[in-house]
Amino acid sequence: MTKFRKLNRPTGHRMSMLRTMVSQLVKHERIETTVAKAKEVRRLADNMVQLGKEGTLCAARRAGAFVRGDDAIHKLFTELAYRYKDRAGGYTRMLRTRIRVGDAAPMAYIEFIDRENELRQAKPPTPPPPQRPTVDPWTRSRLTRQYAPPKEEKISDSDS
Repeated sequence: MTKFRKLNRPTGHRMSMLRTMVSQLVKHERIETTVAKAKEVRRLADNMVQLGKEGTLCAARRAGAFVRGDDAIHKLFTELAYRYKDRAGGYTRMLRTRIRVGDAAPMAYIEFIDRENELRQAKPPTPPPPQRPTVDPWTRSRLTRQYAPPKEEKISDSDS
């Protein structure tokens, strides 16, 4: 089983808090929280978007068991699934913002990428490397074989 941050809370409270935060992130598409909570929410939110992209009944039931609210589930399986249909992962971004006044906790925004009014624009995708022509193994072996230069004979003065 994967390792989660405990966030100094009992299991029931922690899971309830993370479920609520993922649901609010889906609803509002940007929330501000502490950095540790944002890292956990990012993992779970990316999993929920992946379920939305699958679009099966099983995925809808799994997402419904975690996300709170029918409007959030509907948004996952329609709007977010369509927005990220060509993206392979990394649906959320975490931006560190400030230090909270009361307890000096580092705060961060977590938001979905590729949306209107986002705090920072997404990086363009890296182009794939150019395709190299395929070469059969025998030709490759011949091409990569390196030949040593001929040995030079030493002329010694002691033999004369």
